[in-house]
Order: sequence, then structure tokens, then C-alpha cells
Amino acid sequence: MSKKSQTEYSDELLPGRILDDIKKICREKKFNSVKEKKLIDAVKREYMNSSFEPGEAIGIISAQSISEPATQMTMRTFHFAGSVGIRVTLGLPRLIEIFDAKKEPKASMMSLYLKKNYNTKKHAEKIAEKITEKTLRNMITSVSLDLTNKKIKVKLKKLKKSRKNEVISNLRKKFKNYKILIKGDILNVESEVKDLSIKDLQKLKKKMLDFCVSGIPKIKNSIIIKEENDWVITTMGSNFAKIMTFNEIDIKRSYTNNIHEMASVLGIEAGRNTIIRETKITMQQQGLDIDVRHVLLVADMMTFTGEIKAIGRYGVAGMKSSILTRAGFEETIKHLVRASVRQEEDKFDAIFDNVMVNQQVPIGTGMFELISRLGEE
Repeated sequence: MSKKSQTEYSDELLPGRILDDIKKICREKKFNSVKEKKLIDAVKREYMNSSFEPGEAIGIISAQSISEPATQMTMRTFHFAGSVGIRVTLGLPRLIEIFDAKKEPKASMMSLYLKKNYNTKKHAEKIAEKITEKTLRNMITSVSLDLTNKKIKVKLKKLKKSRKNEVISNLRKKFKNYKILIKGDILNVESEVKDLSIKDLQKLKKKMLDFCVSGIPKIKNSIIIKEENDWVITTMGSNFAKIMTFNEIDIKRSYTNNIHEMASVLGIEAGRNTIIRETKITMQQQGLDIDVRHVLLVADMMTFTGEIKAIGRYGVAGMKSSILTRAGFEETIKHLVRASVRQEEDKFDAIFDNVMVNQQVPIGTGMFELISRLGEE
């Protein structure tokens, strides 16, 4: 590449990533300086045509660009994927989950990729079996209450000795204040408290049956899917922090659809990328195509404070500096009373507050004031 072309690259008003792509293509195609110049000019024209003009209300445009196609989305809430029926939220309900930043999605799931040494069907099946939650309820044939002696009697299934020892060990660690004895396949649980009520005994029984004795809590089921050269484990339920402790899992490619979990484990940027990915997937599943820059803007607004904020009165809308903008969204009286008590002042530098009082909005040509000096040469 000539010195002249390198200079031209540095003079172009294009982002560094686009310039790098241009350089790569020019090297691959072995373009001369004339073709390089034509390519740069064509990319620059396209880039400038795709750019927003100063003063354009990009927030409103992004909101319209996402919400208009969303009205065409199906209201069907769930889809059952795979032979074991992993429930996946689709359509408008999923989009609402994302923008409302729900702490626990109705159908949280993970896609787990394996490292190169473990990328086989056999290893995938072993890992899927290993991580799937197994409660005591899954390992018994019957359970009964001895109300006279205040005991719980549990009959275990025919388990391997190692598995039985694991179950007993985990139960004793969890329920330290109870005597847990095993005789054959019969498990006896007795409280050290003599005057234990029947109601407390019932609660203890439920707590024990729901206790996870092996696997990872919250991962209810898992299936194995072949994606090109990868064996991927898809789980129903999510516990990404625990999954990161497994050496077999490729953490760089694995992810969960739980936005808050991704943010807490991997950081706010990972949470932002999850919002973008999940929104794009939800739209694509419905056959809707929107410019990704609108989604990027929404994701930035939801995460720029360092925390995941919902698009609502307790999130992005509630953080607006303009009093009238906050009051115009929801909970009008609350915002007006609070602003008056705190002696807040509205600067009228937003769109909605100026519309409310019938003033010129500070967008487009309303961004600046034109001063005419008549009579001057």
C-alpha cells in the first residue's frame, strides 16, 4: 500500500473500524490507488447518508422504529424446543421482558459451548447429566411422617453407593440441626427440638424434598444440540456463576438470556450485549428487520449508569432531569409534589416539557437562535 493511500485513510472522517475493513479489502483485492480512492469515496457517501443530522430527535426515531414493528409481533408467549420441551418465551412478551429488565425471565435458559478437548457428544451428555439439578424428590419412592415420634421417613430408590453417600452427605451439610440416619434404603430425619409442631414438620418435609442434592440449582433440564462443529448444551433454567466453575465449558462463547445475571457475572458491557442480542433474536424470530443502531441506543440508555435500568417509571423514564417529562409519563402528582418540596427547576431543554407549554422544541432548527443585524454592511 502506497504512502499516499495511507495518508488518505487518515484524512477520511470514518470510524477506525470501517477504515480497518477498507484496508483489509484493499489488501485482499490488491486494489491500486485509484480503486482505493473510489472505494473510500463510495463508503464515505454511504456513511454520510446513513448518519443523523445535528439536532435530529434520534430517541423518538429509535422508539418508533422498534415499537412500530413490535405491533406486528405475535402474542404467543411460549414455544417448546427440543424433545424434552424446554420452554422458550417468544414475541411481544419476550420483548417486554427485555425492556422491562425483568430480574427473572419466565423462561431463563443458557447455551453452553464446550472447549475443544470436550467437544464430543459423549462429553456433552456427561456434562449435561452433571449440571442438571436433581432434588431429593427425584431420588425417592415414598415419604411419610411419623407424627408420634416427630420423624420423617424417606425411602430412597436403588442408588449406587457413591450416589447414596453423596445424597446423605449433602443433606447433613444442609440440615445440620437434624439427626439424619440411614438404614438400608430408609432415611430417617429427626429434629432435636422435642416440641416440633406438625406444621413445622410439614415445612421441613417440603424443604427437604425440594433440596438440590446434586447438580446445579435452578437448572431444571438440559438438551444437547449439534450446531455445525459444536455440541451445545441448552438448559432450562440459568445459574451462570456456577457454570463458570466448570473447566469443560467454554466461557468465552457460552451465555444466558438472563440480562441481570450476565451483568452481575461478567460486567455491565456483557449485560448491554445481552440486551442487544436478545432483542435482535426476538425480532428476527418474528421476521422483523430493524436497524441495529436503534437497538444499540436503547441498550446504551438502559446501561449507561453502570446498572441495568428498565424503560419505565422506575428506570430510564424516572431518571429524566426534566420535571414535566417525568410527570408526563406516569405518576404525575408524585413527581410534581416531590419537585415542589425539593425546589427543583425545569430548564426546558427537553422535547416533551416544551411541547406541554407550547414552546419551540430544541431539535432541528429549534436548536439555535438566528440573530439578524440589519443595516450593517
